[in-house]
Amino acid sequence: MTMTVVYHYRSLTIEKADVSSNGLWILPEELEKLSGWIVKPEGVCKGSVCVPIPPGRESEFVREGGTFNLAALSQLLGETVVHSDDLRVWVVQEPLSNLRRIQSLEAPDFALPDLDRRLHRLSDYRGTKVFLVAWASW
Repeated sequence: MTMTVVYHYRSLTIEKADVSSNGLWILPEELEKLSGWIVKPEGVCKGSVCVPIPPGRESEFVREGGTFNLAALSQLLGETVVHSDDLRVWVVQEPLSNLRRIQSLEAPDFALPDLDRRLHRLSDYRGTKVFLVAWASW
């Protein structure tokens, strides 16, 4: 089955993947190309970091044919894994603890013109509620 996998903002179309609701089985070459993780005897490694496969759970991660379950690794790492209902699109996002936290609930100041070309600054409206509508054609 052909599918698209997005891993931490990197995307890859995979021609032959074995999928089910509990796994995304891909070739080791695709795993490395998409995520940078390499399957080694000591576990799954990226650079100097290696994550050992939990003892007794090897079949959840590696199949005899050599395919690797990216979904199982992602869940082990605490990443968020979601897929479409037809299992053709998978998205893996880094753990929420790694994402940047909002530093402030106060929006930075900016200025925009209205239809009459009068400039309005957000700071002019501090202390009042502002409803901002944005639109883009892309």
